[in-house]
Amino acid sequence: MTDYNQSDMAMDLVMDIPLQLSVELGRQLMTVAEVLQLGQGSVVELSKAAGEALDIYLNDRLVARGEAVTIGDRYGIRITEIQSAKERASQAGVSSFGSEPPPPAPPMEG
Repeated sequence: MTDYNQSDMAMDLVMDIPLQLSVELGRQLMTVAEVLQLGQGSVVELSKAAGEALDIYLNDRLVARGEAVTIGDRYGIRITEIQSAKERASQAGVSSFGSEPPPPAPPMEG
């Protein structure tokens, strides 16, 4: 049997922390008036083209990309790319010298 060391204890502490996983198909900037005009059967064009990789977020941070799949009568996502630790750190505004405030989000095109 292996020794239960400090790294195992540290992992146990974080294993029950809930994370929000979300997948983004695309974005669209709309005015309140445009949203109020939507009804059943309305189509909203998104910023991504069909077949383009979907963005996968953990707690609002981009961590991976993937593609939509169907599993029986449900949808799922197949992960095709995971961001490197360097990419994730740069997105979080972390440099090798410590934390920096994140840059402002780019405006959504519409």
